[in-house]
Amino acid sequence: MEACDVVVIGGGNAALCAALSARQAGARVTLLERAPHAQRGGNSAFTGGAFRVAYEGVNDLLEILPDLQAAELDSTDFGTYPATQFFDEAVSMSGYRADSNVLEHVVDESLATMKWLRANGVRFAPIYGRQSFRIDGKHRFWGGLTVEVSGGGYALVQTLFERVEAAGVQVQYESRATDLARDADGWIVNVRTRDGEQRLRAAAVVLATGGFHANLAWRAQYLGPNWDLARVRGSRYNTGDGIDMALRAGAVAHGNWSGCHAVFYDLNAPPFGDIALLNQQKNYFTLGIVVNAEGRRFVDEGRDFRNYTYSGMGARALAQPGGVAWQIFDAKTVDLLPDEYRVKHTTRITADSLEALAAKLDGIDTTAFLETVRTFNAAIDDSVAFNPAVLDARATKGIEPPKSNWALALDTAPFVAYAVTCGITFTYGGVKVNVHGQVLDENDAPLPALYAAGEMVGGLYYVKYAGGIGLTAGSVIGRAAGAHAARAVSGESD
Repeated sequence: MEACDVVVIGGGNAALCAALSARQAGARVTLLERAPHAQRGGNSAFTGGAFRVAYEGVNDLLEILPDLQAAELDSTDFGTYPATQFFDEAVSMSGYRADSNVLEHVVDESLATMKWLRANGVRFAPIYGRQSFRIDGKHRFWGGLTVEVSGGGYALVQTLFERVEAAGVQVQYESRATDLARDADGWIVNVRTRDGEQRLRAAAVVLATGGFHANLAWRAQYLGPNWDLARVRGSRYNTGDGIDMALRAGAVAHGNWSGCHAVFYDLNAPPFGDIALLNQQKNYFTLGIVVNAEGRRFVDEGRDFRNYTYSGMGARALAQPGGVAWQIFDAKTVDLLPDEYRVKHTTRITADSLEALAAKLDGIDTTAFLETVRTFNAAIDDSVAFNPAVLDARATKGIEPPKSNWALALDTAPFVAYAVTCGITFTYGGVKVNVHGQVLDENDAPLPALYAAGEMVGGLYYVKYAGGIGLTAGSVIGRAAGAHAARAVSGESD
């Protein structure tokens, strides 16, 4: 039986942070990645790489963005995003159900953890393309997001894999952990590899295998009817393995097991995430309207910044007839749409009139659609100026659902529609942990030397999700779990 100090199970951002942190603390670390090398990185590889970080001003950001030029500083209003605002927004979006201690730890350690990532080779940049608009000559960020990884989530995991391997972490691909057993000497991990069965002995184990968004049966069981029909936006390997092993080891189920992050997703995207076909989500519905096959609007597209509403739109799409919808824009806003609307394989329909556009929307009630647009256009309060960088209160009156901000008439050709459905990103249910990432039992007592991080941690997100918090939480808790696991091996942990 092979032995090491710490086994990390998973291959995404949280797992890599845990492995690197444990190794830097002196532990001998083995990382088990279920995916083959070409598909490594978990859900993290499919993200845009945005990090939600607490900062008091541009001087804080310069510690993680040291390459900013004077011209960029002069042309950009970075504003502030204090820890109190970060925490208040995240906890309120959970309906005040979130584990406040863990969430507060994530917020308070967000900047320090990003400095650590920067020191370990991860490069950050301002999110100009997706999270800012140029207003009065300056880039102004919105929705609490300012920073992303250069190259996105794919670059993040490639950098971290390079760093953990250089640090001496043993990385095994196509290695699926199937069972955990505890004895007097620590943990025994049973592993299924392409060469057969393997057993590893470890003093401590960190689980970071993601949620169960790619498990069709669990989705139908826990999320409800029709969720087995959703497309999987991210990794096909996130099937709940770590959650299952933790529960069988004595962990308590925790969090919003009937909730998930799901977005408007291109109608013709593949059934599982494909690294070669990233950016299939369509999240800038705030700049237009969304209609279903009956030709009716069914959401308030301008209720808030998309960072605070987009994660629930997949469920709304799935509930529509046929599980399909169309996002509609005209010439006034289409140039404001980011790159995800310009990638190859996008289901994009254009026309020089609304009537011609309606005729191209396969399966839609064209008469109802045209009436919806006419009614929407007539309901807009034109006395309020349009400003996409703030909640501008340019709203509709007298229609349901309303559009509470950014309401612009669809009246300028060419008109553009994007066909969308539901793409599930990750699930909210998981296991309970403390600020060290220790897995807790039903009495809130830590299980011996067992840790969890990333999307399999329950209790952070309920119903809604603030964009960018996932990578931040995965990094903060993963780093803490790895360091604490290493200390547990040496007998130094509290």
